[in-house]
Amino acid sequence: MKRMTQQVFTGERALFKACDLDLHYCTFADGESPLKESTNIRLSDSSFKWKYPLWYSENIEIANTTWFEMARAGVWYTKHIAITDSIIEAPKNFRRSQDITLTNTTMPNAEETLWNCEGIVMNQVSAHGDYFAMNSTDITIDGFSLVGNYSFDGTRNVTIKNARMLSKDAFWNAENVVVMDSYISGEYLGWNAKNVRFVNCTIESEQGMCYMDGITMEHCRLINTDLCFEYCCNVDAIIESTIDSVKNPYNGRIEAEGIGNVIFDDPHVDPSQTEIRLAPKCASNVCDAHDLFASRAAG
Repeated sequence: MKRMTQQVFTGERALFKACDLDLHYCTFADGESPLKESTNIRLSDSSFKWKYPLWYSENIEIANTTWFEMARAGVWYTKHIAITDSIIEAPKNFRRSQDITLTNTTMPNAEETLWNCEGIVMNQVSAHGDYFAMNSTDITIDGFSLVGNYSFDGTRNVTIKNARMLSKDAFWNAENVVVMDSYISGEYLGWNAKNVRFVNCTIESEQGMCYMDGITMEHCRLINTDLCFEYCCNVDAIIESTIDSVKNPYNGRIEAEGIGNVIFDDPHVDPSQTEIRLAPKCASNVCDAHDLFASRAAG
């Protein structure tokens, strides 16, 4: 590889179709698409200051590098890119790209980031911005913080561990999702999603988990969560807290330490298809949804 150190690149396509370069302490200043169509690039301790730095690129390794705010739409149509110990301030990064690894990376302006990408691995990543990871597939995350609404809309094959997410409308229209050991706060969690599993999570969500098909919750806590599971099929929920209210699930099983209110007010929903019980340490009796609803109405 050819090594280049302390270079400043300006002008459009400054290193167009570059190949086999090892770049250190370099600055990509004004000028669009400086590394467009590049291949086999190593970049460290450098900075991007203008738009479209890595489009149609392949085999990219980046460390200790900064995308400034104007380095917008930074990585599009790119394959096999690994980024470590970096800051990506620019929005709209990563579109229609494949095999992306982000490690110890911060994205303070991550709106519309990671759209329509395949094969994403993130470790110790933080992001702030709406519409994160829309329509992307095959995502594995461990150690993640997000402040931003409408995240993971339309995603498929997602595994998330050790996350803290403040995100309204997260996981809408998603499929095959597992979230473990995490905290999520945001209204309308998971609507229209399929095959979603939460394990040991704390969730706070107004009208969360509605219109879902295949929702599993194992040893989770639902804090300030009301009107949940409306029009859900195949609910299997073990909740280690009180649920404020449950409304019109189609079928399944719900176990909780307490339920403030059970609502069945749609004549097209058969309450007997959903088994609702208090956790064994809270009550010894088991009732189906119809009986519990009747006792609430009578009380």
